[in-house]
Amino acid sequence: MKKLSMEELQSLSLDIRKFLVEKLSKTGGHIGPNLGVVELTIALHRCFKSPQDKILWDVGHQSYVHKILTGRASQFDSLRQYKGLSGFPKLEESEHDVWETGHSSTSLSAAMGMAIARDVKKENSYIIPVIGDGALTGGMALEALNHIGHEKKDMIVVLNDNEMSIAPNVGALHSVLGRLRTAGKYNWVKDELEVFLKKIPAVGGKLAQTAERLKDSLKYLFVSGMFFEELGFTYLGPIDGHNFEDLFENIQYAKKTKGPVLLHVITKKGKGYEPAELDRKGTWHGTGPYKIETGDIIKPIDAPPAWSSLISETVRRLAREDQRIVAVTPAMPVGSKLLGFAEEFPDRMFDVGIAEQHAATMAAGLATQGMKPFLAIYSTFLQRAYDQVVHDICRANLNVFIGIDRAGLVGADGETHQGVFDIAFLRHLPNIVIMMPKDENEGQHMVNTAVQYDDGPIALRFPRGNGLGVPMDKELKEIPIGSWEVLKEGKDGVILTFGTTIPMAMAAATELEKQGVFIRVVNARFIKPMDEGMLHSIMDENIPILTVEEAVVQGGFGSAVLEFAHDHGFHNTVINRMGIPDRFIEHGNVNKLLEEIGLTKENIIKTMSSLIPQKQKRA
Repeated sequence: MKKLSMEELQSLSLDIRKFLVEKLSKTGGHIGPNLGVVELTIALHRCFKSPQDKILWDVGHQSYVHKILTGRASQFDSLRQYKGLSGFPKLEESEHDVWETGHSSTSLSAAMGMAIARDVKKENSYIIPVIGDGALTGGMALEALNHIGHEKKDMIVVLNDNEMSIAPNVGALHSVLGRLRTAGKYNWVKDELEVFLKKIPAVGGKLAQTAERLKDSLKYLFVSGMFFEELGFTYLGPIDGHNFEDLFENIQYAKKTKGPVLLHVITKKGKGYEPAELDRKGTWHGTGPYKIETGDIIKPIDAPPAWSSLISETVRRLAREDQRIVAVTPAMPVGSKLLGFAEEFPDRMFDVGIAEQHAATMAAGLATQGMKPFLAIYSTFLQRAYDQVVHDICRANLNVFIGIDRAGLVGADGETHQGVFDIAFLRHLPNIVIMMPKDENEGQHMVNTAVQYDDGPIALRFPRGNGLGVPMDKELKEIPIGSWEVLKEGKDGVILTFGTTIPMAMAAATELEKQGVFIRVVNARFIKPMDEGMLHSIMDENIPILTVEEAVVQGGFGSAVLEFAHDHGFHNTVINRMGIPDRFIEHGNVNKLLEEIGLTKENIIKTMSSLIPQKQKRA
């Protein structure tokens, strides 16, 4: 690749785009971001020596072209599939993947660590983090920029500016970048100006001072705000990210520049595939399979509504009557299906950008003023706002309604996105209520319950994908906080479960009934507080209990049941737990992942049978 002519590089770019469009039409994936970075990725690999030089992809869903150029094109049929190629950089996959990431805004901090290590070890290499304009709004990225500029470490930060993260970007920093985009090339003008000023004879101090002020004034004229230079970076750009000559010229300039450099590259998300190019809502950020000719996304026919849509539309319905309700999301209005809410209530919808911590504390601030904020956030991204949930929401017992989207296994995005930790990291917090519905009808009632609840924070977990297609009640009702329901009676044992694992528990109980073993199935829809009255009753019966959850076992719902038994003296009650084991779960089809970890109907049957051996012998 390093020896190809400009024409051959252009041909390579076309081939890669064609390859991506064809492969991702079958597997799905992050098509838009990768089509936008084809030339940029080629230029980086041509100008640097990977893996000696460290190329870090801030949001790993832009790394497909990088994977193709580093020998993994033949694996793309397995992209994001079970045991297949990861959709994100992965250390064990290739020596060229020097940083693993699924969450944004981390590359600059990691790059700073690598730059310090390089200098301490007296090595000679370039550190090149590639960060998007959306990711740059994350607080961690700004913290890192501040530190990098202060330390003056040699580093080339590539700002891939496509004016979008997942949805169109928001915020003042986005406006700063907008002014930079329209300012034209700056560095050449600055250099020429300095050469000119140096030729002016220094006749007295005043002329020299005037010349310096003139230079600074023109710098501010050519680049509005001088944001990055004031932080200590040499700013190069804006650069056409689809023009190889422009890219090569500026990368070589950056390589010769001491200290931190910011290379501002303008790219077009979805470039080369019209449906993705025209997308302004974020639909083509990541998709399932699609028809290449039309761009139509292939979806199941007559599928039940998506969980995200059901929850957000119920919030929207209630907002028509309740003026307190506002929606807050950290750059996920599309994924959280809040576009309808935004259209109907533009003054009550707030997309704060990739800033989960800010979103959580802003919701807390809203709650102090009598508002009812609906914080729509994926389980995996709620991890990033943990301190704010603890310190600003729960500690103050504020009425924030947290909609925890993508709770449970999410499948193709893998370890960084599995929503399996939220119960464990929320359950021990004072004041919070945590609930999860068995189906979409109960889901809409839980939304209403959350909106009507005014005694502190309340969190509603719901999974990725579609509902079950159950009939929906026309009138919304409140569900008593902490109440469970018995879905199937039985006297030989009890399964306590909730949400996505209810169907497998019901199927297991039905199968066991055929063997003469009668298992009670309880919809433990409130994970906190638990239905202590029902738990007392069950444990008084002294029958085996099995807890089943699509979440981590350590510190999860099952742990809460064990704690209850211990605290109330039920030391002889047999309690067993099933859930996500103590390891990160990789990408793949959810059913295959559940089978791999043993969270299946068959294992529920096997476990319950082992807990009731005498019943099995009689059968």
